[in-house]
Amino acid sequence: MRILLVEDTPEIGAAVTSRFERIGYAVDWEKDGRTASELIEVQTYDLIVLDVMLPNMDGFAVLKHLRRRGLRTPVLVLTARSAVDDRIGALDLGADDYLVKPFDYRELEARARALLRRAAGQSDNLLTLGPLVIDRAGRTASVAGQPLDLTRRELTVLEILAARPGRYVAKEELIEQLFSFDQDPSPNAVEQFITRLRRKLAATSVEIKTERGLGYQLQAS
Repeated sequence: MRILLVEDTPEIGAAVTSRFERIGYAVDWEKDGRTASELIEVQTYDLIVLDVMLPNMDGFAVLKHLRRRGLRTPVLVLTARSAVDDRIGALDLGADDYLVKPFDYRELEARARALLRRAAGQSDNLLTLGPLVIDRAGRTASVAGQPLDLTRRELTVLEILAARPGRYVAKEELIEQLFSFDQDPSPNAVEQFITRLRRKLAATSVEIKTERGLGYQLQAS
């Protein structure tokens, strides 16, 4: 999934980016509030992790602008301001969750999973399609109880396809979900992931179909 991190503290920004990328998410890290607000105008995200104290435009103003535009992207606010009024203010402006610094990065990941799950209308971390089960918390996948040996990017591709049952996912959409702005994937990166996934799914009842001009669809019997 693609996440926008808006955080001007280098140590925190680098650590959060590293944690999310290790899971397999694409992360765009922006340090300036105004630039982040402009970026939201042109790029779609699954989750926004938003600091409050930012240069040029604070996080509350970014959040207010986001909601005034009618965007429903889940927003997790990060801040050192722990007063109850600050938390209430963020929630009333449209934040979906609030985490006070300093925080445990495991809690940040769990809260992010909860927001992504809620946005997708799911009640737990298990994504199921026929015999395929993806554990989003444990970052594992299995078919009929047999574990699949997948890289983080392969698992993310499988997760994206499984979350869209019956739908074709275009290569361009996969690229947007897999890579951030500062990454430069090769033109055939998606095809390589699909080829490796097909090889690992070959002995199962799960397969990836290709429709020219539409993209890829995950099917399971």
